[in-house]
Amino acid sequence: MKIAFIIVMAGVITALTIVVRIPIPGTGGYLNLGDMAVVFCGLWIGGWWGALAAGIGSATADLIGGFFIFIPITFIAKGLEGLIAGTLGRKKPVFLIFAVFSMVAVYFLSEIFIPGMGWSAAISELPFNLIQATVGAIGGFTIYKAVSVAFPVNSSQEELKNGTKE
Repeated sequence: MKIAFIIVMAGVITALTIVVRIPIPGTGGYLNLGDMAVVFCGLWIGGWWGALAAGIGSATADLIGGFFIFIPITFIAKGLEGLIAGTLGRKKPVFLIFAVFSMVAVYFLSEIFIPGMGWSAAISELPFNLIQATVGAIGGFTIYKAVSVAFPVNSSQEELKNGTKE
C-alpha cells in the first residue's frame, strides 16, 4: 500500500511540476506548482517516504522536461524538502521554513558549480526559488490541513504514515 501511494504521489508531483510552467526570464528555469505536492506529500506520509516520492517525482519532471543536468540536484533538493516537511514540519508547521531554505540552498549551491551558470545565474534564480518554495510550503500545508479535515486519519492511514503497513 505504501509503495503504491508513493508511486501515485510521485506522479502527482511530476504532473504538477510540468503542467504549470512559468518561465523565468534569462535563466532557462521555470516556476511550477510541484512544491505544493512535495510539501503535502512530506506532511501526509512522513519524512523518508515523503522524501522518496518528492525526489522521484520532481526528478522525473526534470527528465521529461529535458533538464538532465538538474536530475540529481532536483532529487536531493526536493527529497530534502519533503524530508524536512515530513519530520520537522509535522511537529511544528513553522519549521516548514527549513524545508523552504533547504531546497533553495541546494539549488543555489549547485548552480554555482554548473558549467555555464555560475554565481550570476545562481543569484538571479534565488528570488524565484524562494518564491516557489514559499508558495509551495504555504500551499502544501493548506492542502494537508484540508485533506486532514476531509479525510480524518483512521488506523489504516496512521499505519501507512508510520510505516507499519505495507
